Amino acid sequence: MKAFNEFFDEKKLGFDSTVEYMVKKITDICEKIGPRAPGSKEELEAQKLMGKDLEQWADKIEIEDFTVHRQAFMGFIPFTVAMAIVATIFFFFYPLISFIATVIAFIPLVLEFLMYKQFIDPLFFGHPSHNLIATRKPKGEVKKRIILIAHSDSQYEWILNYKLGGTGMKLFLIPAVVGLVVCCIASLVKGIVVDFKGIETPASSTFFLIVGIILCIFIIPYIGFLFFQSYTKSVPGANDNLSGCLSVMSVLKLLDESDIRFENTEVRVILSGSEEAGLRGAKAYAEAHKHELREIETVVVACDTMRDLKDMAVYDRDLSGTLKHDKQVKELVKQAAANCGWDIPYASIYLGACDAAAFTQKGIKATGFAAMDPTPPRYYHTRLDAPDMLVPEALKVGAEILLETVCLYDLEGLK
Repeated sequence: MKAFNEFFDEKKLGFDSTVEYMVKKITDICEKIGPRAPGSKEELEAQKLMGKDLEQWADKIEIEDFTVHRQAFMGFIPFTVAMAIVATIFFFFYPLISFIATVIAFIPLVLEFLMYKQFIDPLFFGHPSHNLIATRKPKGEVKKRIILIAHSDSQYEWILNYKLGGTGMKLFLIPAVVGLVVCCIASLVKGIVVDFKGIETPASSTFFLIVGIILCIFIIPYIGFLFFQSYTKSVPGANDNLSGCLSVMSVLKLLDESDIRFENTEVRVILSGSEEAGLRGAKAYAEAHKHELREIETVVVACDTMRDLKDMAVYDRDLSGTLKHDKQVKELVKQAAANCGWDIPYASIYLGACDAAAFTQKGIKATGFAAMDPTPPRYYHTRLDAPDMLVPEALKVGAEILLETVCLYDLEGLK
């Protein structure tokens, strides 16, 4: 049985009209405002436009600012490629220098891109970015809180994905990483054998020459990596992630239209900024509000792309597979989906992250929820992510499951 039937007459719930509203709002933002790079004025304009609607359904609307160094997240690419090529050249003459170069190449790649650390951010210009927060208060004292968060910015275009598709893109990215790993290991072995132990025979010289030639071949994917993304052109982001924004907004809309206000559960919607620059908005909010969010029980559900229903999932692991989300919140969303007729699996983000990671890192119970092909599809982070790529049925399912999650949490809490 659906928990929201305790509050709503399902026959009167306006899911169809809500989906029409969602599609229209996404289309309006894409056409009137356009792409919304992290920390751009367009990002803020879109938040304000969505905020005007949220004002009708929430008791309080706030916009909080923070600074984002938006080019830092992918800014390591030219440096890493340069160090990889330097390492390849030095492998033939000074293998230990080659080893050091590969290690240095890996540091920003791992810390910025895989772990979402603000490692090289101070080296780049800062830009103002914002989070919009809409709060619907309960009738009585706030005893628990549920936050639905989705990011309002859109990514700079992934050129390789647009030109080659997900599989073709991986044919450059995977060899580039493999090449760095092979160069790191080979240069260390050669340095120990030749430089330290002085063991150099005709056989070893031939072997390391062959290895060096193989390493030179990897220069091709290294150079291809330079064209991974644009640094000036962002994408429409209709699915990623206006679909998530409108999905979380729809919960407040449906609650307000039926005049539903929980007894002691506060519902908060956050439209975060600069998620595509390394979860910067969610990180800024989680840090600024960590004490408030720990004072009473708070759970967070981050909603990302709602399009590919066959891939709909609750995120178990996040932050490139290194972070495990809260078991109770994952079960809450999974049960809500089951109540709506969807048996969705747990999935992991093995490359990348969603906003939920910023809260889990702060010890706040959180999980992610999305319906996106992990291949990734060709529309992902490209100019193809326009309103004509929306799937209204997926928007409806996302809105229904999120509403059920909120109602189930109010009724039963965490198990």
